[in-house]
Amino acid sequence: MMAPESYPFSNPSRSADPTKSSPPVKPAIFPAAPSGVLVGISHFAGTDSLPRLPEGMPALRILIVDDDAPVRKACCEIASGMGLVPFAAGTVPEALAALQRQRVDMLLLDLKLPGGGGLQLLQEVKLSYPEIGVVVMTAFATVPSAVEAMRIGAGDYLTKPFALEDLTGVLDRSSRRLHFDVESRKLRERLRTQTGMGSLIGRSPEMEKVYRIMSKVAFSNHPVLILGESGTGKELVARSIHSNGPNAARPFIPVDCGSLVPTLIESELFGHVKGAFTGANRAREGLLAAAEGGTVFLDEIGELPLDLQAKLLRALQEKEVRPVGASHAVPISARVLAATNRDLIAMVSQGKFRKDLYFRLNVVNIRIPALRERREDIAVLAAHFLDGLQRQSGRLRVFSDDAVRLITEYDWPGNVRELEHAIERACALSSGPVLHMADLPTQLQDFRAHRRELAISAAAGQAGDGLAVGAPAGEAIVSIADMEKHAILGTIEQLHGDKLMAAKLLGIGKTTLYRKLKEYGLAEAGESMES
Repeated sequence: MMAPESYPFSNPSRSADPTKSSPPVKPAIFPAAPSGVLVGISHFAGTDSLPRLPEGMPALRILIVDDDAPVRKACCEIASGMGLVPFAAGTVPEALAALQRQRVDMLLLDLKLPGGGGLQLLQEVKLSYPEIGVVVMTAFATVPSAVEAMRIGAGDYLTKPFALEDLTGVLDRSSRRLHFDVESRKLRERLRTQTGMGSLIGRSPEMEKVYRIMSKVAFSNHPVLILGESGTGKELVARSIHSNGPNAARPFIPVDCGSLVPTLIESELFGHVKGAFTGANRAREGLLAAAEGGTVFLDEIGELPLDLQAKLLRALQEKEVRPVGASHAVPISARVLAATNRDLIAMVSQGKFRKDLYFRLNVVNIRIPALRERREDIAVLAAHFLDGLQRQSGRLRVFSDDAVRLITEYDWPGNVRELEHAIERACALSSGPVLHMADLPTQLQDFRAHRRELAISAAAGQAGDGLAVGAPAGEAIVSIADMEKHAILGTIEQLHGDKLMAAKLLGIGKTTLYRKLKEYGLAEAGESMES
């Protein structure tokens, strides 16, 4: 077993204690052009130019298992230069002994080893040490070996000979993934969230910017325009501005401009007198006047008809409204907050929204980031929603690592609202205290299946065609669809036409495989599979 200090380019200041954080380092920056260095074959000049792991990430321990001594030594030097703590083994027994002697976070494994196959070692590692991240490498690249390694649990795949930037890229990705898993487990164990502002949750830089603006406008009386996609929490922002201001004890009145019948919006906002129109059996005070020094929140302001936009503009400028059918004006003192998920600037240019009203409402604007733009808040929000459901039901629940990873990787087109509903569904369908990926909604299952198909297809295509990640510029670019087709047809050929086994190894259903074969013009092959 080689100690980290024995490597020529080992960083002696790097602590091998995994509980200690690494010293400040610059974020990883990968070469803009291929280096031309083949690991274990070409000579590279030191490790000073290697990308380092992000600042604050603890030193991870990596076991490098390869019977090729030059490759093993070069991989150790590169891993050490990146800030990892490397150990080496040349055979399966040596690797098993190393795993028993010390904690290992990552495994860089050659599939072809003396004393037992690499796939067998991979299987044993994923069974006994499931938390270890595995990257496999081999010079004997075949479609079945790539597919089988990914199926067993390898996170990445390298085909020998591989370039320096290929190895550093894979180690960087795997390190970040492992760091995320550790952090998500800590979050789940604490079962508590960070606080934001009011009812808002999240401490990402994007949300911190929102909080700063909110804190400044809360004590003013200026109109505020809140922008953001549906489900991002625009009404929560409006309520937080109101509740943190001097008039928090006054009414907060939300108005959904998109759900009101156009003929009734004017009456709702400005009020009406008795007999103003058919059915007006008594006078009614408008919402702008009823707020009495509080806040009126006009949600979906972009849906307001043009004629009412002019009346709203006049009300904001004159601080008074004229009820429908009345001959006198009524003073108003309410603050107006407005929100929309539409592009008001484009609507102004199209003549669908008044320019003067836009500028009147847009004294200050707050853009709420979509959930996919603040992924570091997703796990915090999920834990917050889960905690609320636990208090309601009295049942303790936690997320599995895979579930946390999936909800963080998913783009959430419905934003926070979709996330909340997904957590509610998972709790309703879960049969135990642990929420797994299978408990999450269908759209997340489809997203996961699609990502898995692409990962396996890319690995199989790389193995079959000898394509390496980060291939030099100038080589032909292969589309994902072509790689997927090559992986499917190559796997069927390697298995001598056994399509059911091919579907199983590829991690897809037989119906999906039949559909793909039909797309490739091999309908007869697919029909014989169904029979």
